[in-house]
Amino acid sequence: MIRPIAILLAMMLLSPTGAKAWLEPPALQNEVAAGNLPPVEERLPQVPLIAPLREQGLEPGEYGGDLRILMSGAKDVRMMVVYGYARLVGYDRDYKIVPDILERFEVEEGRIFTFHLRPGHRWSDGKPFTADDFRYFWEDVANNPELSPTGIPTELMVEGEAPSFEVIDPVTVRYSWSKPNPTFLPALAGASPLYVYRPAHYLKKYHARYADEAELKQAVEEAGQRNWAALHGRKDNQYKNDNPKLPTLDPWMNTTKGPAERFVFVRNPYYHRVDETGRQLPYLDRVLMTVADGKIIPAKVGAGEADLQARYLRFDHYTFLKAGEPRGKYGVRLWRSGTGSQLALYPNLNAHDPVWRSLFRDARFRRALSLGLDRHEINQVIFYGLAQEGQNTVLPQSPLYRPDYRSSWAAYDLEQANRLLDEIGLARDGEDGPRRLPDGRPMEIIVESAGEGTEESDILRLIADSWEQLGISLFTKVEQREVFRNRIFAGETLMSVWTGLENGVPTPLSLPSELAPTSQQHLQWPKWGQYYETQGKAGEAPDMPEAKQLMSLYMDWRHAVEPAEKERLWHAMLQLHADQVFSIGTVTEVPQPVVVSARLRNVPKEALYTWDPGAHLGMYRPDCFWFSEGAETAAAN
Repeated sequence: MIRPIAILLAMMLLSPTGAKAWLEPPALQNEVAAGNLPPVEERLPQVPLIAPLREQGLEPGEYGGDLRILMSGAKDVRMMVVYGYARLVGYDRDYKIVPDILERFEVEEGRIFTFHLRPGHRWSDGKPFTADDFRYFWEDVANNPELSPTGIPTELMVEGEAPSFEVIDPVTVRYSWSKPNPTFLPALAGASPLYVYRPAHYLKKYHARYADEAELKQAVEEAGQRNWAALHGRKDNQYKNDNPKLPTLDPWMNTTKGPAERFVFVRNPYYHRVDETGRQLPYLDRVLMTVADGKIIPAKVGAGEADLQARYLRFDHYTFLKAGEPRGKYGVRLWRSGTGSQLALYPNLNAHDPVWRSLFRDARFRRALSLGLDRHEINQVIFYGLAQEGQNTVLPQSPLYRPDYRSSWAAYDLEQANRLLDEIGLARDGEDGPRRLPDGRPMEIIVESAGEGTEESDILRLIADSWEQLGISLFTKVEQREVFRNRIFAGETLMSVWTGLENGVPTPLSLPSELAPTSQQHLQWPKWGQYYETQGKAGEAPDMPEAKQLMSLYMDWRHAVEPAEKERLWHAMLQLHADQVFSIGTVTEVPQPVVVSARLRNVPKEALYTWDPGAHLGMYRPDCFWFSEGAETAAAN
C-alpha cells in the first residue's frame, strides 16, 4: 500500500494547475531541450514512488557526480542490479516487504496476489511497462520448453502446482494458487530477484513466436548462437546486466559491453522514484565500475580510488584502511555482518563413511565439538573482542531472537565435552592422548574449505588447538569452490566450513527454509535437501527423526496463514537447532568495513551488511546517495 505520507507529499507537489512540479536532472536538460527526451513530468509514472528521506533521517540531495566503485571481474556488473535494488516489492529498513516498482499489491489468504503497476511507468528506453510484460514472461518464457527446459521457476510452484495467471487490465495482474505461497514475495524482493516480467517489446524480435523467420535465422547466425532460444537467452539477462541494449527499470543502466576494464552506468531517465522536493532520482549522474584484481582492491581503496566500497573488504583490512583516511579523503564505517555466524562448521550428516555418519548424527558428539570450541579466544585474537560469541542462529535485531538460542552448547567447557565423548565410547590413548573412532581409526576430522581468506584459516587453526585437548585432530583441506561443493553433495566431505545463516534477521513471515533440509546447498544435509528440491527424484529421503521433525514444522509454516502461528513454528525450529547443534557457530556481528567518500551523503553510519534480505548496499537505496561538494570529512555525514 502507498504510505499516507507519500500521498500527502504527492498532493503537495501538485501545481495549482494540477501539473506535477517535478524537477529535471541537469544532466538530462540538453537531451530534453534537443527533443531527444520528453520532459520529466512525461517520463515519470502518474504516481511515482516518493522516497521518504526525512522520515528516515536523511537529507534531500543535490544532483551530479560520478560514483567510483571497484569490482574483481566483468561478471560483477550484476552487482549494480543488486545495489540499484529496483524490485516489484522490496524490503524497507525494518525488513518489511513494501511496494517499489508496484504502486500497490494485495494478498488474500496467502495465496492470491494482485499486483497494481504504476500507470505511465516506462522502461529505460521509454516504452510502456505494462501487464503485457508479465504475460510475455508467463506464456512465452516460463511456459516455453525451449526457453525454460527445466520448467517454471520453483518459487512459482506450490507443492507441484503452478499458479493461475491473469491479466486483469493493462496495469493489473494476478497470481493465485490453491494453497499459500509464502516464497513468492521474498523471491521478488531478493538480492538476486525472481523476475516475473520481461521487456516484451525488446525480446519479441528474438522469439520464434513473433519474429520474422528469416530475420531471426540471420540474427542467430550473426550472433554465433546455436538456435533462437540460445539467442533469446543471451539477450534476456536482467540480473547478469551484461546486455547494454536490454531495457531496464533500475536507477542506472549499463552502457558498456564487456569484456572491459571499466563499465559506465548512466541514470535511467524513466526511473520511477523521486525525492520529497520533486527531484527525480537518482541524484548521482553515473556509476563508474573499475575492474581490478580482488587481492589489490583494499590497497586501491586505501589510495582513495573508490567513493563507496564494502565488497572485497574484510575486518582485517580495517587498520590499514583507517590509516589511509586523511590521504584518501574517505571515512571507514563499521557495519555489522548480518549472517547467523561469521564462520560455522557443518558436520555432514549425509557422509558416505558409515562410522563418521553415525557419529555426526549423534547429538552428543555435535554438542561436544561445540563445547570444545573457544569462541572467546577467536573473538579476542581475530576480531579484537568486537564480535559477539555464540551459535549459528538469528541476531538480536530479529524479532525472533532469544539469548538462549545463541548460548546453547556454546560455553567453552572441556570437562563436559570430554564427558560426552567418553559417554559415546570414543576411547582415548592414555589420559591425554588422541581418541579413536569405534572401528579403531584415529579421530582425525578433515574440514574442507573453499579458501575464502586468511581469516578463515586463522580461525580453523584456533579451533584445531582447542579440539586437540579433546583428543581430536583437525586438518584443513582447501579446494576450488566448485570442487568443494561437489564433494559435499556427493557425501565425500566429512565436515565443511562456510558462513552461518544467510538471513540472520528474519521475521515470522520470513521463509524458514534454512532451518530444514530443503536445499542441496545446505552443507550439513545436502542429500536430504536435494531430495526435497527434486521432489524425490534425486538425493535421499531424511531418515533422522529430528530432520523429519524440521521438515514437518517447515511444511506447517508454509501452510499457516496467521502470523502468530508462523512465529510459533519459527521458534520450534530455532529451539530444535539450538538443542541439536546441526551446525557449529563461532562468532557473529563481525564488523564489516564500509569505505565512504568524505563527500558522499545519506550512507548509513551504522547498518547491517547482509546479502538477502538487504542486497548489501541496496536496501539503503544508493539512488538517494549524493555528493556534497566542499565537505572535508565523512564524519559530518
